[in-house]
Amino acid sequence: MHKVILFIIMIFVFSACKKKIEMNFDTSITAPIADRNPYQLKKHGNIRIDDYYWMRERENPEVIDYLERENDYYKKMTKNSKDFQEDLFEELKGRIKNNDESVPYLFNGYWYVTRFEEGNQYPIYLRKKDSTNAMEEIIFDCNLMSKGYDYFHLVGMNVSPDNNKVIYGIDTESRRKYTIYVKDLITGEVTDTKIKNTSGGSAWSINSKNFFYVYKNPTTLRSEKIFRHDIDFPHSEDPLVFHEKDETFSISVSESKSLEYIFINSYSTLTSEVRFIKSDEPLSEFQLIQKRTTGLEYSVDQFEDHFYIVNNKDNSFNYKISKVSITDPSYKNWIDIMEHRESVLIEDLDIFKDYWVVTEREQGLTKLRVQSWDGSENYFIPVEGETYDIYTGLNPSFNSIKLRYGFTSLKTPSSILEFDMLSKSKKLLKQKDVIDNNFDIENYIEKRVFAESRDGLSIPISLIYKKDIDLNPETPLLLYAYGSYGYTTDPSFSSSRLSLLDRGFIFAIAHVRGGEYLGRHWYEKGKLLAKKNTFNDFIDVSNYLIDKGYTNSKHLHAVGGSAGGLLMGVILNEAPELYRSVIAAVPFVDVITTMLDESIPLTTGEYDEWGNPNDQIYYKYMLSYSPYDNVKKQDYPNLMVTAGYHDSQVQYWEPAKWVAKLRTYKTDNNVLFLITNMDSGHSGSSGRYNALKETAKEYAFILQLEGKAE
Repeated sequence: MHKVILFIIMIFVFSACKKKIEMNFDTSITAPIADRNPYQLKKHGNIRIDDYYWMRERENPEVIDYLERENDYYKKMTKNSKDFQEDLFEELKGRIKNNDESVPYLFNGYWYVTRFEEGNQYPIYLRKKDSTNAMEEIIFDCNLMSKGYDYFHLVGMNVSPDNNKVIYGIDTESRRKYTIYVKDLITGEVTDTKIKNTSGGSAWSINSKNFFYVYKNPTTLRSEKIFRHDIDFPHSEDPLVFHEKDETFSISVSESKSLEYIFINSYSTLTSEVRFIKSDEPLSEFQLIQKRTTGLEYSVDQFEDHFYIVNNKDNSFNYKISKVSITDPSYKNWIDIMEHRESVLIEDLDIFKDYWVVTEREQGLTKLRVQSWDGSENYFIPVEGETYDIYTGLNPSFNSIKLRYGFTSLKTPSSILEFDMLSKSKKLLKQKDVIDNNFDIENYIEKRVFAESRDGLSIPISLIYKKDIDLNPETPLLLYAYGSYGYTTDPSFSSSRLSLLDRGFIFAIAHVRGGEYLGRHWYEKGKLLAKKNTFNDFIDVSNYLIDKGYTNSKHLHAVGGSAGGLLMGVILNEAPELYRSVIAAVPFVDVITTMLDESIPLTTGEYDEWGNPNDQIYYKYMLSYSPYDNVKKQDYPNLMVTAGYHDSQVQYWEPAKWVAKLRTYKTDNNVLFLITNMDSGHSGSSGRYNALKETAKEYAFILQLEGKAE
C-alpha cells in the first residue's frame, strides 16, 4: 500500500484544558502483502483466476499469520490515535446506564426481568412469582456462565409450562451452533442433557416432559432436522420427527401463543410449509397445513378452533390474513378476514383472547391496527412523526387486554409503552436512559427526503443532524444502507451515534430497493436479476445528498455490513470518487465463489435471493457486480474492513481475499485496513462493552479523517 499522511486532531477528554495535537500515521510502516497463488475456477466456459483462494484453509498457519499481520498493521498505523479511541470508547460507554433492567413481563404466573449490573458485560435473567415485589429467582447469570470464554451467547430461554424447568442454548464459538441444556429451576441444577449442533430454539409439550428441538448440519449449519426429547431419557435416544431434505429450505419449531399447539416451520426465501400437533399429544404425528407450493409464503397462529394465517395466496404480494378450521386447514378452505391491499404491507399478527393486532406498513411508515374478535373495534394506535419505528413487543400473555409495544426514531430513545385495548389508553413504561447531560431531544432535527433514482422512482432517505449545525457541502455525512432479504432498516435511536452528531455529522439511512420499506415490490425490485437496483439506488442517493448541498465527496462516508457490505463493495468499484471513506463490516464480497460452494453455510438457502450461478444467466449477472471479481486498477477511498474468524454467515476469507486484492490493484495513497476479530463471528464481540469498542474503532476512523477527533 502506498504511504499516506493524515493530520488528525486529538483531544484529551479528561484534561481540564482541551489541547489539540497533530497526529500522523506512521509512514514507515509497510502494509502486509499476501502471497499470490493463482487458482483456476471454471464455470460455463468462463475461467476466473483467484490469487488468494488459499486463504480458505482455516487452519493453515500462513492464513492465521496473514490475518494477524493485518491486525498488527492496523494497530501500528493507528497507535497515535489509541488514546482517542479509548476516550471515545469511554464516551460511548458513559451514555449507557450501568445498572439497568427491562420492563417486567408476565408469563404463566411469573414476572420475568432482564438485568444488567455495573461493570458486567452480560445480562442476568430472573423471575418473580405472582408479583413484581416478590423475592427474585435468578435463572441465569451470564457473567458467571461466560467465565473462561472469549465469546458467549445464550439464546432460546424457554420455561416449561409447569414452571419447573428451562431450556436454553449456549454458543461459545460464535458459529451459531448452540448446545442445548436443561436447568431444574427448583433445585438450580443443570441436568445431564447436553445436545450439540442445534439452533438453540425449542418447543415444550404441555406436559413439561417432552420438548422438540432443531438439529443443524455441522458442515453447512443448515437447520435440517427436528427431534423430540424426553427429559427422563438420554438424548441419544431422541426420535427424529421431521427431516427437511430440500437443501434450499431451513426449519424451526415453535409454540402457539395459547400453548395449545406446536408448529414445525419449513421455509425458504420464497416458499413456506407448516406442520402441527396438539401440545397435549407430543407423540402424535405432525399434520400438514398446506404443502409447499413455490412462491406461497404463509405463517400460522391459532385462536380457539381456527388457524390464523398471514399469507400471499392469490398473488397477494403484500400479504393478507386468512382463517381456516383446524380440522381441515388446507388452503382451499382459507377464508380471508383481511384483504390484500396494494399499498399496505402486512408485517405481523399478534393474537390475544379478545383482540388481534396487525402490524402494517404504508408509505414506509408502520402502524399498529387493533381489532376485536367480535368486530366492534377496529382502530390504529395513535402515532406522530414522518420517520420512526413502531412495533409490537413481547406479549406472551394470551389473556391480556394490554399490548406492549415499542417506539423509537432517530432522535427518540427506544421506549416501551403499554396500550389498554379496552380503554384505548396508553402508558409509558420505560424510555431508554441516555446518560449525557448534553442530550436533549429538541436539539436534533430528523426528517425524511426523497431522491430520484435513475429509473424514475423516489428513494426515501431518513436524516438526523444537530439543529445548530450549518448545513453546507462541507458537512460530514455518514450514509448507511442494507438492502437485501426484504429486511427493512427502520429509523431508530442510537446513543453511540451522538458522538458523530454532536461533532457536526449528518447521519442518513438510504431505504434502497432490496428491503421492504415501501412494500414487497420494493424487495422484489432489488433481488435476483434486479439486484443492481440496490447498488444504483445507493449511488443515486449519494449524488442527491451531494447535489442538494448536504455534503460533498470529500466529506461523504458510507457504511454497511454483511449483505450491506456487498453493497459497499459494489459502490467502491462503481463510484469510488463519491466517498471519502467506506466501512465494510463482515462484507459478502466473493459472490460467485461462495454461491457455487454448497458446503458453505447458507449457500443453498439463498438461491432465491441471489440466484443459482449454476444457471448461466445468474452466473453472468453475479459476475458483473461481484466486488471481488471486479476490483480494478483505480483510486479507492479510505477503507476499513472487518471480519470474524468464526463467522458462519460470511466466511472470514471473503473480506481477507478482497483486501489482499485491493492492496495489489489500488492506485491511491488512502488507508486500507483489515481488522479480523479472531474470537468472534458474524455479529462481532459478545458483551455490551466489547461491542462498543468495535464501534469506537469505526467512529475514530471517520472522525480522524474529518479532523474531528475531539
